[in-house]
Amino acid sequence: MLLALFQQTRKYTESLCAPLNIEDYIPQAVDFTSPPKWHLAHTTWFFEEMILTKFLDGYAVFDAHFGFLFNSYYQSVGEKAVRAQRGLMTRPTVDQVYQYRHYVDEQIQRLLSKEVSESVKALITLGIHHEQQHQELLLTDLKYTLSLNPIAPVYQPDFNLVDSCNAGTSEEKHWLSVKEGVYEVGYAGDDFCFDNERGRHKVYLQNFEIASSLVTNGDYIEFIESGGYRTFSYWLDDGWSWLNSHNITAPLYWKNIDGEWHYYTLAGLKRVNKQAVLSHISYYEANAYAHWKKMRLPTEFEWEVASTQFEWGQRWEWTSSAYLPYPGFNISDGAVGEYNGKFMINQMVLRGASVATSENHSRATYRNFFAPHFQWQFSGLRLVK
Repeated sequence: MLLALFQQTRKYTESLCAPLNIEDYIPQAVDFTSPPKWHLAHTTWFFEEMILTKFLDGYAVFDAHFGFLFNSYYQSVGEKAVRAQRGLMTRPTVDQVYQYRHYVDEQIQRLLSKEVSESVKALITLGIHHEQQHQELLLTDLKYTLSLNPIAPVYQPDFNLVDSCNAGTSEEKHWLSVKEGVYEVGYAGDDFCFDNERGRHKVYLQNFEIASSLVTNGDYIEFIESGGYRTFSYWLDDGWSWLNSHNITAPLYWKNIDGEWHYYTLAGLKRVNKQAVLSHISYYEANAYAHWKKMRLPTEFEWEVASTQFEWGQRWEWTSSAYLPYPGFNISDGAVGEYNGKFMINQMVLRGASVATSENHSRATYRNFFAPHFQWQFSGLRLVK
């Protein structure tokens, strides 16, 4: 079962790259994105470094240079290439990276043909979920890079993603009530979850109402056209500084052409679908919109408690919660301990999942996190009053 899941995950990553030309594998647009070739190699490096070199007797690394080239942020593993220069790695070639993947795949299969401990199985499971995270990042990073091409290239004609989710008619939208009380939050099962979800604990919530639907493009256009990006009183001071220093006037990928809003999608440049769910906004934009509506964003705990009452998974939903440890959280020893804990500063929590999230990689307790200025994920918002 574990081997089948491993093979399925590895195959899906490569299927995401199937529409690419060889030139698409290399560029890195900005330091917070990575090229497809790097994603293919880094997810492979994780299995090699964290598992094969430690638990498979006689394992020989595929290439001694790859540990340096494809480490991401693991300080305890050793030196690593400069993040902003990943797109300069024309060597190794794409073909060599695929050879690397297939070599490691064979060795993991060899390892799992033997009796392995539960701790090794847990590491392989973590590696699978790590790769699923990178599958979404591969798509969002690729979209960012392709969007900078003035001819608006098509990744796949039927892979729009942003227009695939409509918020329903106004008659279907309503407010869901949650009563004041003490609730339990955090992961409670025995199956896989990330360490930042553990430490199930009680929280006290006041009465609140949460929207049944996410904010749409049409909703957000009203905010733009009412002067939302020109009115400082809607914005946090840090957000107002970000907006002005980067000349932000709309969500990422949006442009006004002859008075009509368009956005870049993985299926090319399209007119903005007003009924589709809003995407690619920062926390600053989400918070400003909520302020304009005289409402607010949910806390991550309000979102989790209310999530049983609404459908979610179309967009990563910004919350008003800073990314902090749950009670009893401990950072694990070794490189695996660097996975989540050291990032619990200057980040905001997003809940749910998105249209780019891999299958079986979402839970109501999942705590995604990004800095408040990032827009390149499939992020949206849900209002609370």
